[in-house]
Amino acid sequence: MAPPSHPTWWHTGVIYQIYPRSWADADGDGVGDLQGIISRLDYLSETLGVDSLWLSPFYRSPQADFGYDVADHCEVDPMFGTMEDFDRLVAEAHRRGLRVIVDFVPNHTSDRHPWFFESRTGRNSPRRDWYVWRDPAPDGGPPNNWVSHFGGSAWTFDEASGQYYLHLFLAEQPDLNWRNPEVERAMHDVLRFWMDRGVDGFRIDVAHAIAKDPLLRDNPPAPVPDDGYKISAEFSSQRHVHDMADPDIHPMFRKIRRVVDGHPDGRDRYTVGEIHEFDWERWASYYGEALDELHQPYNFALLLTGLDPAKIRWAIEGVETAMPPGAWPNWVLGNHDEPRIVTRFGWEASKAAAVLLLTLRGTPTIYQGDEIGMEDLDIPPERQQDPWGRRMPGFGRDGCRTPMQWSEGEHAGFSPPDTPSTWLPVHPDYPRRNVASELADPDSHLSLYRRLLALRRSRPVLQLGDIELAGEEPNPLAYRRILAGEDDLWVVLNLSDDAVAVPAAVAGRVLVGTDRGREGGPVPDTLGPWEALVVG
Repeated sequence: MAPPSHPTWWHTGVIYQIYPRSWADADGDGVGDLQGIISRLDYLSETLGVDSLWLSPFYRSPQADFGYDVADHCEVDPMFGTMEDFDRLVAEAHRRGLRVIVDFVPNHTSDRHPWFFESRTGRNSPRRDWYVWRDPAPDGGPPNNWVSHFGGSAWTFDEASGQYYLHLFLAEQPDLNWRNPEVERAMHDVLRFWMDRGVDGFRIDVAHAIAKDPLLRDNPPAPVPDDGYKISAEFSSQRHVHDMADPDIHPMFRKIRRVVDGHPDGRDRYTVGEIHEFDWERWASYYGEALDELHQPYNFALLLTGLDPAKIRWAIEGVETAMPPGAWPNWVLGNHDEPRIVTRFGWEASKAAAVLLLTLRGTPTIYQGDEIGMEDLDIPPERQQDPWGRRMPGFGRDGCRTPMQWSEGEHAGFSPPDTPSTWLPVHPDYPRRNVASELADPDSHLSLYRRLLALRRSRPVLQLGDIELAGEEPNPLAYRRILAGEDDLWVVLNLSDDAVAVPAAVAGRVLVGTDRGREGGPVPDTLGPWEALVVG
């Protein structure tokens, strides 16, 4: 496919996700904060070399789900700092050429949000219809069979009014009613508020959930329930066709897009929606036929395929075929909800995964700490924080949210040395796996990421070039990046435990490799287990 006719920063750049609780603690309370983020911006812009940062929620919140239960969309939670801190963060990021993306949480609020307090006062409340309230079923139970992502019914009974309210997540996270025009306008105003403060884009949390079936019909049973990570047996027993992704989502997204594109300062802004969809035609529909909905729906294919080369080929072909003309893809290997890359794939394979992520056609997102090879930590029950894990053992996400490992110092340099404890334990491997030590090691994960990012910045073909899969055999996975007026690049990945032959078509010199000793030399005849090369 052709490159975008008018490429912007989000077409060419690399996004880095910051989980504010776990990035850097400046005030010594054991929890990361905005001042901590400011103090580490040079790491992003100069040391690592990414182009934008995405901040997970920092809004005022009782923290039932760590900020995804928003009590005020237009205030900074005191835990993280002040609005002045946020304004300084944006200014300092922009001074370094970094764009700032923030989480927009439109599906639900906290049950302590003023809107819900008012909605809950009674059936005649002016804001009653801002949330989804319904009478009980004839048997007195919930209005339908929908279940919460966190287990149990998606409905909670309110004794005072005799009705149930809907929450696709925790009971402390009541769902907004986006079919009410007042709700839609209020949430559009939230977008305008943050754009007025200089925000460059929005990652839209559970984007496809804002449109439910207006009749609230029962979900039908799933033909083959699949009990896997992040999908409980209860949740997977249903086909989720009525509790999310109603066709009315598309006009809702078009309105959001008009608000974002229509901001009076005229800057290029970006929207990316959290949408877990692996039917590529449905996934691509969220761009809009006229590219007038989301700039990108997040593509989580690599979380589904793992490092299976045949499945990765299926994902690349599916994504590239389904996108409407002019759309731009994106790729993700980790985030604050998923086990870490090294935990899933192992140390050597995770290096090949880095090459894959940063050389595919499209916008990549890096989750904090993956670039130094951080692993999940098995958190003891008494220190677990995630409400999902506490409600459903085995589903907790604390392990991938432990504090960023900056140095060999106390608390891995995340908190000041005299901090009593951090909100989650620091992984005990921090003395050998941290930013400072990996910067000094040319064979480290961090050094590989830096070489890949530097190559990406210097070669437009990696930023905007087309992709052409090579050969018929799934392994090694080989593809060529092509851009008019630029030299082609080859990427070859051995995604197996055995040595494999390099395809004869691959020619040139090794620019970046998981085996640093190959760099600058000719293309080898064979690749070792989990070895990956970029050739040009």
